[in-house]
Amino acid sequence: MTDSATSDGLRERKRRATRTAITSAARALTSEKGLNGYTVEEVCEAAGISRRTFFNYFPAKEDAIIGHAEDDVPAEVIDEFVAGGADSPAGDISPTLFRDLVRLSLRLAEDMTASEEETRQLIAVVKKEPQLILRIIGVTEQREAQFARDVARREGVTPDHPVVQMAVVLLSTIARKSSMAYFSDGNTRSYRDLLLENISAASLLFSQPFDIPATAAEGRP
Repeated sequence: MTDSATSDGLRERKRRATRTAITSAARALTSEKGLNGYTVEEVCEAAGISRRTFFNYFPAKEDAIIGHAEDDVPAEVIDEFVAGGADSPAGDISPTLFRDLVRLSLRLAEDMTASEEETRQLIAVVKKEPQLILRIIGVTEQREAQFARDVARREGVTPDHPVVQMAVVLLSTIARKSSMAYFSDGNTRSYRDLLLENISAASLLFSQPFDIPATAAEGRP
């Protein structure tokens, strides 16, 4: 690895750490005082940064609470996933795409479990300040668009390719359903188990053969 690459990696880790500190401080203050009960300056003091640094990372308190779209998925994990399609011709869907999507989901599940307390904190904050849901929807759309670009880059196709779009819809929906079950009151199962159960159910459903019925016009003599 070159000195430049090492420097870039260190710089990005520092940026990620700063973003995380800002988000953690904003969530804690919102939990304690409500969205309108504190100032950006208080977030800066809690995170140990300047006001200028805050606005270099987030345009407003609401955005800081939700967090940065890129922080959920480590770059090295995505790079490994993309490299898994290197042996297939560009434009052909690789035969290991589904397998590698499952592995990627499980790898991200480990990170989600590691940051479980932060997720629970965000859920509590959103329950207290439901207007933040619109911000969450916006960040979710950004994450899904980036995921589509990553899958497309791996397969050598455009992000609007139907297989890419279905991969995004399917995996995002499964992850969302699994998360809702995991963080529900009274749940005793691991996120990994819930995720695998839902992936297996989807795999079983889509492995079944199906017939395309003729339209009325096609069936007419």
